Amino acid sequence: MNDAVRKLSQPVRDSAEPHHREAPNNVEAEQALLGAILVNNDAYYRVSDFLKPIHFHEPLHRRIFELAGDTIRMGKIATTITLKTHLPADGKVGDLTIPQYLARLAAEAVTIINAEDYGRAIYDLALRRSLITIGEDMVNIAYDAPLDMPPQNQIEDAERRLFELAETGRYDGGFQSFNDAVALAIDMAGAAFERDGHLSGISTGIHSLDSKMGGLQRSDLIILAGRPGMGKTSLATNIAYNIAASYEPEVQADGSFKAKNGGVVGFYSLEMSSEQLATRIISEQTEVSSSKIRRGDISEADFEKLVACSQMMQKVPLYIDQTGGISIAQLAARARRLKRQRGLDVLVVDYVQLMTGSKKAGENRVQEITEITTGLKALGKELNVPIIALSQLSRAVESREDKRPQLSDLRESGSIEQDADVVLFVFREEYYVKNQEPRDEFDPKYEEWKMQFEKVKGTADVIIAKQRHGPTGTVKLAFQSEFTRFSDLADPSFTQYEH
Repeated sequence: MNDAVRKLSQPVRDSAEPHHREAPNNVEAEQALLGAILVNNDAYYRVSDFLKPIHFHEPLHRRIFELAGDTIRMGKIATTITLKTHLPADGKVGDLTIPQYLARLAAEAVTIINAEDYGRAIYDLALRRSLITIGEDMVNIAYDAPLDMPPQNQIEDAERRLFELAETGRYDGGFQSFNDAVALAIDMAGAAFERDGHLSGISTGIHSLDSKMGGLQRSDLIILAGRPGMGKTSLATNIAYNIAASYEPEVQADGSFKAKNGGVVGFYSLEMSSEQLATRIISEQTEVSSSKIRRGDISEADFEKLVACSQMMQKVPLYIDQTGGISIAQLAARARRLKRQRGLDVLVVDYVQLMTGSKKAGENRVQEITEITTGLKALGKELNVPIIALSQLSRAVESREDKRPQLSDLRESGSIEQDADVVLFVFREEYYVKNQEPRDEFDPKYEEWKMQFEKVKGTADVIIAKQRHGPTGTVKLAFQSEFTRFSDLADPSFTQYEH
């Protein structure tokens, strides 16, 4: 008898047979924790950094925890008496009124020492309930997926929801109370006060740029643009390495690590291979020109410098992805994975025009770029990291007498300019002056050219054309082209001016 027949010959189970499983919860742990908070408000501070009202299974417990938190943060004492005025007096919990229920919670309270253990149990069960919801949604969507939703989209959506759950303990987004927003703003100010250089953002390692921007702000989309040869990749590489090299981790209460200074950097190099990028960084750090490294035209002393530098660089948390033509969805998925596995504080994309959008937008390049920049902005918010995205400029710059870039020079500019929080242009006048060198050195104009060239040689302008939370203006930097290195000018009075 084959398997199909055997299955048919077996009796059919009654489809009405009950098959209900209650979502994981522990009401007793919730009662014990709330009781501890009502007896000693210090218990709240033991759990408030990770436990939110949404994590409670019982709706009344959510409300009690939320009220207790609001009361304590206002500097008042949360007790059965102060809380009962904010809860319906005629509400019932079994045979008890709500004031009686609060009194019972306080009477049967556990000691404050156990508060964190109960908080962790409540949090873990809330995560399990969220996982069940995500899992059920995945199954239901996979069964009934509309024709225009390919499986890849569902995988990306599930990955995003799981990432949010892993990062924040909830995945539904929604409104945030103003209290929480204020607390975050104060935390940011406190972190800036403690961080080297007192910056609210992550230091680029270039002080004159930091003083204008306050460092790289979390969740910002920073567009770094320039014509070919201006050094935009060099500047991005310099900043990425500076941040990774100054990484200083700090252990959090939950055992995870957070950057006290510097950070973990993810670098999407769509144009150059990881070896080329590494060569540039080694050249910048050792002051051995990258062309000499490639040709092998180096002395023994230079080679020893390279080896010492490479050993030091092995400890630097800089991760390179060299996939060409990557889509915004793939980039987001890989960035989430990197943040989960290694941590992530800054993301660099070199460069926007080499990325691809969805097939729907593919027919229209402007729409595709819009999708990419909107996606990068959303990713920065989701991961809570600054994203430095490099961009090309249109050839319109070359046809003007004044070669300084403007916002209107951004290629497919509408969306790039609109979505960016900061737009930086790299401009090296040296590049243009060098190309105007008279062929005959006895030409009367040669001396004039030479004076002009000496004036701009070894300098670069970073033009801050747009900044949502700071001034625009120009920062003058030193640029050593043989080592592709940007740095602060020796004379600080010459470094910056505002528009």
